[in-house]
Amino acid sequence: MFTQINYEGSIADQYLTLSKQLDALLTGETNQIANLSNASALLNQFLTNINWVGFYLLQDNELVLGPFQGLPACVRIPIGRGVCGRAVATRETVVVKDVHDFPGHIACDAASQSEIVIPLMKQGEIIGVLDIDSPIVNRFTEEDRSGLEEFVKTLLNHL
Repeated sequence: MFTQINYEGSIADQYLTLSKQLDALLTGETNQIANLSNASALLNQFLTNINWVGFYLLQDNELVLGPFQGLPACVRIPIGRGVCGRAVATRETVVVKDVHDFPGHIACDAASQSEIVIPLMKQGEIIGVLDIDSPIVNRFTEEDRSGLEEFVKTLLNHL
């Protein structure tokens, strides 16, 4: 069913291939947890120099840990706290070059140095976030932001 793909071309081309692969992987499946699990596994396989990738889902006005790849993580994050909480509060992607310079950063893994969080918005409402951490300062570029936002758009078609 699933085979490893060699991602070639520009970073934008690689992200396009990744989103197409996600769409093919999730087509026909309606279970949200299964689809988020496969999405986090696919990103973990594709992205280099990361130490955590996964989802937090909005429940009762707080973010609750969802499917992920990496070390155990914080289970609940209040809206507005940390990078994930800020992404929900602002409804925008948040890229943090150095988490030690981010006021209120929640350190679930001491190895994390940079982070990107993309809000998951369905029909105008936040349903959660995609959170990715790296042990390298300034890991996430504008190309990563753009590619991951497209990945999330593809994912949302299956949630």
